[in-house]
Amino acid sequence: MDFTNKNVFITGASRGIGKATAIAFAQKGAKVGLNYRSNDEAAQLTLKELPGEGHQLFKRDISQKKETKALIEDFVKAYGQLDVLVNNAGISIFHEIDSVDFDHWTTAWEKTFETNLFAAANLCYWGAQAMIKSGGGHIVNVSSRGAFRGEPTKPAYGASKAALNSMSQSLAKKLAPHNIYVGVVAPGFTETEMAAKTLTPEERENLLRESPFKRMARPEEVAHAILFLASDGAAYSSGTIIDVNGASYLRS
Repeated sequence: MDFTNKNVFITGASRGIGKATAIAFAQKGAKVGLNYRSNDEAAQLTLKELPGEGHQLFKRDISQKKETKALIEDFVKAYGQLDVLVNNAGISIFHEIDSVDFDHWTTAWEKTFETNLFAAANLCYWGAQAMIKSGGGHIVNVSSRGAFRGEPTKPAYGASKAALNSMSQSLAKKLAPHNIYVGVVAPGFTETEMAAKTLTPEERENLLRESPFKRMARPEEVAHAILFLASDGAAYSSGTIIDVNGASYLRS
């Protein structure tokens, strides 16, 4: 896969899957725009790790509707056109229905959907407008196996990712005549810095048992699937959802 002369924009790019994806695109010759919300230090460190030249940081809170339009406008102004949009940013909030109060419950749903679905939808809208003007492009949305198997401790997360899958497939049909290809990558639990800091030893052991490989996904493995869907050779795979969960959850 060669992304020389391609302009790639990634949300939630300062760490984890987003960081690994940014590095992978840069290694293949792309110029990468990295969106992040607040962690300046992590964003600067990621920027320094990218090989090649022409990469930039774009600090904006995509959960705010107006910010999504400004973000795409900033990117196009900087690079001339948008070739690949990767909607990777996401949040998850624990809100077990049998143990939280109603305010916690409703807040979790609102905040989760603001980032995981509404922000992605808005960026797809503005990104598609830019791609239509330039003759086409690729959109890759990062979902989760939780969209299929359910998330009992954070149901808004699973629901938002299921909606993201459906939206992506609808857009794949609608945008095909404009030479815009839309795909989804649905990772299982991934071995990120955040996971290392937040998982208890027991939680980690339970996660390792879920896959016959006895490990979690590596961010680079998720990035590989994202790059495939963003490549020219994957055009006829538009509408596809790629599972990257180590056979921990199999769907028909």
